[in-house]
Amino acid sequence: MSRLSYDPTHCTLCPRRCGGDRTRAKGYCRMPDRPVVARAALHFWEEPPLSGTRGAGTVFFSGCSLGCVFCQNEAISQRDFGREISVERLREIFWALIDAGAHNIDLVNPTHYAHVVAEALSQPLPVPVVWNSGGYDRVETLRALEGTVDIYLPDYKYPDARDAQCWAGAADYPQVARAAIQEMVRQTGPYVLDQEGILQRGVVIRHLLLPGRLNQAKEVMDWVRATFPPHTVLFSLMSQYIPWGRAAEFPPLDRRLRKREARAAMAYLENLSLDGFFQGEEAARAEYIPAFDLTGV
Repeated sequence: MSRLSYDPTHCTLCPRRCGGDRTRAKGYCRMPDRPVVARAALHFWEEPPLSGTRGAGTVFFSGCSLGCVFCQNEAISQRDFGREISVERLREIFWALIDAGAHNIDLVNPTHYAHVVAEALSQPLPVPVVWNSGGYDRVETLRALEGTVDIYLPDYKYPDARDAQCWAGAADYPQVARAAIQEMVRQTGPYVLDQEGILQRGVVIRHLLLPGRLNQAKEVMDWVRATFPPHTVLFSLMSQYIPWGRAAEFPPLDRRLRKREARAAMAYLENLSLDGFFQGEEAARAEYIPAFDLTGV
C-alpha cells in the first residue's frame, strides 16, 4: 500500500491526470473536491452475490473521468446532477444503508473521488466495500486504497483502442483497464463467498455487450480466461444495452442488441467455463436505470 497522492489544486487521481483545480470544480470530471452524490439506496439489480436478498448499499457519485457517449447514467455522469455533501455526511449515509440491511457498500463511479473514499473509510465498516468503476483507474491510485476496498467491480468496456477513442476519448483505455484489473486481483486474491453466496472479497469483471461488437466481447472473455487461473475472478456479461445519451450519433450504437448477438455471446461465455453470470434479454429496459432524485442523500 502506498500513500494516496492527491493535490486538490492539481488533481491526477484518474488516468487523465488533467491537473484540474478541484477546489474550483475544474478538471476533466468537472467535480469539486468534496463528494457530489445523486442517490444512495438499496439496489437489487447488481450481480446476485452483491444484491443478495437485502440489496447492495449503492452510493452514486456524480461526474465521470471516462464519459462514454452511451452512458445510461449520463444524467449524473455527464450532466452532473447531484448534491455536494461533506465526508462526514457520506459516512452517515454508509451507516444508514448498513442499518437498512445492505450486504455491502457499493461505491458507483468513485474513480475521481478516491481521496474521499480513503477519508470516509479510514475507520472500517462491518460490511464489504465495493469499488464499482468503469475500469479506467490508475494503478497508483488503486494501490493507495489497498486494505480499504474488499470487492472490485470494474468494467472492461473496450478491448479496441479505436472504439475507446471514438466513444470515450480514451485511446489508452484497453491497457489502462487491463493493468487496473490485474492490480485489483492482486489486492483481493481469489473471490470469496460466504455460506449464503454473498461475495465478501474478490473481483467481478463486467463487460457490456455492445451492438456490432460481438468479437470484442469474445476478446474480453478470452483475455480473462487467459490471464487469471480458474476460480480466481467472476465474470459478468451484461446484455442491458439500450441506445442512450449521444448513442444516436455513433452507429452501430444507435440500435439495440440483436438477439443473435446476445445469444452468441452467452454461448461463448458458457463454452469458456468462466465463473460468473449473464443477463437475460429482458434487462435491456429503461426501467432498470436508477432514479437519480437525491434519494438517501
